[in-house]
Amino acid sequence: MEDIKRILVVSRIITKGCHQAIHYGISLSKKYGAELSVLHIIDTFWIKGWNVPMIGVEEEYKKELKRTKEELDVMINMEKEKGMVIKELLKEGDPTEEILKVINEENIDLIILLAHEESRVEHFLFGRSNEEIIRKIPCSILLVKQK
Repeated sequence: MEDIKRILVVSRIITKGCHQAIHYGISLSKKYGAELSVLHIIDTFWIKGWNVPMIGVEEEYKKELKRTKEELDVMINMEKEKGMVIKELLKEGDPTEEILKVINEENIDLIILLAHEESRVEHFLFGRSNEEIIRKIPCSILLVKQK
């Protein structure tokens, strides 16, 4: 593990359990002296291309995004106040594409993803699972099982 210098934690913000993945990222970063980045992904796939206005669903989604992002900010800011450097990135779009871009741009050695089992609603809304991402990632992966 000495060769792990840059860790990326992927947070899809709306998905419960992101706190746990970030906790692992913080812990491993401290233990190995690695740089830590947290990538917040907002998957806009399900909003695009619908002919029927989805104002109610979109508003609820935005409220949930805001609430969850605030919770994650508290956790990250606590570590920053202790002197830890955490780089935060916010990307919208296709999660696989955005994650791969960040891995290449930031030269990431280890990525931490939440290994969650999707509900039918999550699958419908997000349309993707970790499977697609895992096949394409060029670095080591840690999947955090949700408790």
